Amino acid sequence: MFTIHRVDQTLRACYTSATMIEDKILEKIRTGGKVRVTERVKEGGKERVSNFEGLVIARKHGKEAGATFTVRAILHEVSVEKIYPINSPMITKVQVLSSPKKVHRSKLYFVRNLSSKKLREKMGTKI
Repeated sequence: MFTIHRVDQTLRACYTSATMIEDKILEKIRTGGKVRVTERVKEGGKERVSNFEGLVIARKHGKEAGATFTVRAILHEVSVEKIYPINSPMITKVQVLSSPKKVHRSKLYFVRNLSSKKLREKMGTKI
């Protein structure tokens, strides 16, 4: 992960792979797709693994250092959105469950105002 370059008799470490998620999976995370994110959660002194499954409504900043993707799910009749940084060491695994069918927008913020029935009709998939 680190490469050493010798410049004027000094050593400089350069970080070569900025993302924690594999590039192959990163390309499959697209707006409108359904994903399951496995993350480590620290609660007090303990650490546990938590899964969050939902619809990707936004993907920002490509592969830059501050790149993120937003996942939205409905849990116990309450809508929950989580913003995950791509470079987070707390993300253990990302599984792409389905790819988008007919999405023509890069950000799906209009989904916040739709019921689940209207959303299924508009997206063409079961969410």
